[in-house]
Amino acid sequence: MKLCFATQNINKLKEIQALLPAGIDLITPQEFGCTDELPETSHTLEGNSKQKAEFIYKNYKVDCFADDTGLEILALKGAPGVSSAIYSGTRKAEDNMALVLKNLNGEVMRNARFRTVITLYLNGKSETFEGVLEGSILHDKRGESGFGYDPIFVPHGQTKTLAEMSLAEKSQISHRANAFAKLKNYLEALS
Repeated sequence: MKLCFATQNINKLKEIQALLPAGIDLITPQEFGCTDELPETSHTLEGNSKQKAEFIYKNYKVDCFADDTGLEILALKGAPGVSSAIYSGTRKAEDNMALVLKNLNGEVMRNARFRTVITLYLNGKSETFEGVLEGSILHDKRGESGFGYDPIFVPHGQTKTLAEMSLAEKSQISHRANAFAKLKNYLEALS
């Protein structure tokens, strides 16, 4: 089965290729001529995920899925949340992490969670899957792997940040892996 991952984020694409079941031929929007910016104008992760998947399905008639992920920090009332990729006003991870650390300066309660929402459009029907990874925000960055906020996020029960883990280690526990496991189970049940 050919299935499009409606993303322009190469890092997400690498993570996901390792998670999907055999028999799924993962393609990108660029492979069928879509160079449009995917819409993300919703105020929720669910809304953005649905917008992107729906855009590809309705405009290109290709079965697809899309995700949206946010870092939700309790002490910041859920921020950066849906604005995680542009929290500082730029798409630079360094700037976004710096603003989070600045806004948490002096804060003892540093509980946070990553949340991923996936919308699948398959044969004209949509399904939604969610994955969550609970953890906390460090005071300083650690690690060189991963992307986004990975260097400042330590999952509960772990000693390493997501940026200190190998892709295989991260894929065992991540919010994205949890959501994609649900998607994978759904797709396998259809086979």
